[in-house]
Amino acid sequence: MHGGGRLARSSRLSGFQSDLKAVAVAIVALLRHRWARRKRPEPHPTRLVRPEQPSGLIATLEKYTPRRIGVVATVLILMGSAGLGIVKGGHVDEFVQGLDDARNAIANIAGFRIQQVAISGRKQLTQDEVLAIGGVTGRSSLLFLDAAAVRDKLKANPWIADATVLKFYPGELQIDIVERTAFARWQLDGRTAVIADDGAVLEPYVARRFMSLPLVVGKGAGTRAKDFLALLARYPQIQAQARAVALVGERRWNVWLSSGLVIRLPEQDVGNSLATLSKLDQEDKLFSRDITAIDMRLPDRLTVRLSDDAAKAREELFKDKKSKKKAGDA
Repeated sequence: MHGGGRLARSSRLSGFQSDLKAVAVAIVALLRHRWARRKRPEPHPTRLVRPEQPSGLIATLEKYTPRRIGVVATVLILMGSAGLGIVKGGHVDEFVQGLDDARNAIANIAGFRIQQVAISGRKQLTQDEVLAIGGVTGRSSLLFLDAAAVRDKLKANPWIADATVLKFYPGELQIDIVERTAFARWQLDGRTAVIADDGAVLEPYVARRFMSLPLVVGKGAGTRAKDFLALLARYPQIQAQARAVALVGERRWNVWLSSGLVIRLPEQDVGNSLATLSKLDQEDKLFSRDITAIDMRLPDRLTVRLSDDAAKAREELFKDKKSKKKAGDA
């Protein structure tokens, strides 16, 4: 794909160069022709042949048309043809880039080359990444660098919350950025991304350095995780064991503990539910029991689901009690 793109760009550039070459050749030929006519010796008076005088519309045009208007018109036609060829041939980007490079080169020769770059506020991004995002290259000159455009490009990057770009002539560029902080890992439809606390996706994948971030799951969880995790932090008994939090139906939260236990929280009064859970675990070691789920969705009760082994043991216990009771009755 990249090879095909380079080949297409090379073809367009070659066509553009051919157009310019054709225009240049035509202009040179025209100028040479005019110069030759001016240097041509005057004919001998005895051999002068008076040309036939034009009449009518042609004579009127020759009388009132300024001299050399034909040359100007020809040049304009050639330039217009070249411009049309550039547009129709898809060479506009190359043409604009060429003009930009040319003016930057002139400015650099004149002493406005960017000699020093100072970047502050970066943590996750490197200096080269910041410059690439802002569109600042080795060909850029300080004179023609658009500070507002560089700032807009920087702010369009999800890692950068704000940016300031200052130019100090003749050759110093200063960039101050405010980076967003990686807040959590957000999983949706089987894909996990790194997000900021406002839910903005910073990276569509999770690098190893972000594996310790909290994991939030579900549609809408990215933008609502900040408030819920702040609430969960008030109950370190639960937070310390939390492996992930999941937003269910964009209405309520489930908390998954590292042991595999899932806590189904209610839609309302979440703080009191967490306080109750924390107290039960401190007093009765609730989270250490052989259970797989705690359901607090109903306001007046707490329901637990036993593991398969615990449920089987409980069933056997009831059978034994029932058998002993029947034997006693007999």
